[in-house]
Amino acid sequence: MATMKALVKARAEPGLWLEERPVPEIGPEDVLIKIRETGICGTDIHIWNWDDWAQRTVPLGLITGHEFAGEIVAMGAQVEGLEVGQRCSGEGHLIGKTSRQSRSGRFHLDPTTRGIGVNEAGAFAEYLRLPAFNVVPLPDSIDDEIGAILDPLGNAVHTALSFDLLGEDVLVTGAGPIGIMAAAVARHAGARHVVITDVNPARLELAAQVADVVPVNVASEDLRAVMPRLKMVQGFDVGLEMSGSQAALDQMVEAMVMGGRIALLGIPPGKSPVDWSRIVFKALTIKGVYGREIFETWYKMIAMLENGLDVRKVITHRLPAADFEQGFEIMRAGASGKIVLDWG
Repeated sequence: MATMKALVKARAEPGLWLEERPVPEIGPEDVLIKIRETGICGTDIHIWNWDDWAQRTVPLGLITGHEFAGEIVAMGAQVEGLEVGQRCSGEGHLIGKTSRQSRSGRFHLDPTTRGIGVNEAGAFAEYLRLPAFNVVPLPDSIDDEIGAILDPLGNAVHTALSFDLLGEDVLVTGAGPIGIMAAAVARHAGARHVVITDVNPARLELAAQVADVVPVNVASEDLRAVMPRLKMVQGFDVGLEMSGSQAALDQMVEAMVMGGRIALLGIPPGKSPVDWSRIVFKALTIKGVYGREIFETWYKMIAMLENGLDVRKVITHRLPAADFEQGFEIMRAGASGKIVLDWG
């Protein structure tokens, strides 16, 4: 039996372990992908830390990871429209086909969705089995490194394009990699001003390198003082909450115009108190965002990348897969943007 190297949640404690595992067998509607590059995600950090969410969600022995680019090396008998040797990334949400949402084409809302690297064997490995339905071919203009971060870029695109951005003033709270990419998308989509807030100076500096945005460290600068400098009279038209911080959301609500619109991707820990009266009296629209629209988000982000959107600088570290422990240490310390692991 052929084997491969894979990162496995082998024990009920912090960490991941590099193990030999069988190369996956594919079914008639699957493809086998040889992995070239993978990205480390915040979800992977939760799994590494073995926090309460991970303990409830992730089965021990699971191969983790869900951000990847690779090459199709085998296909099931019923697969059509793909080729062996084709470069690809893929949608990591494995959907059901019987729900009302799926049957009406709203695949990203299927309630039976399972995630590779979270519920099913993932991409931190030399090979990945994936339903052909989930494969996203990569054009030659998008290399493997960018292909490996299309999953989080898709989160950013889905969130940023929740509302019309043309000529609008946009506030992004949270300068993690997805927040930074969302800010870049907002500028690319025609926003007038994009302000991004955080309390991590290194990440705010990175945001300014990636895109034409205004970084604000809310630990030392008053957000309200920034608005007059940008000739903003009433407040922000669109808010993109990417931090999962209740304080950031509260600040965003106060900074919005009457009738402003907020898209929420950040997930606060546990339950958070919300002053709903402020939201009601300001007539705010709030939209929760999950994953990517399958496959509309993929089409849009690939088109934007081919039309000048540049997020490469959000990748701050590139490491061989064998050095995964170093990559996780860097990311857990908050000292990075995206970290890409090379599987050779």
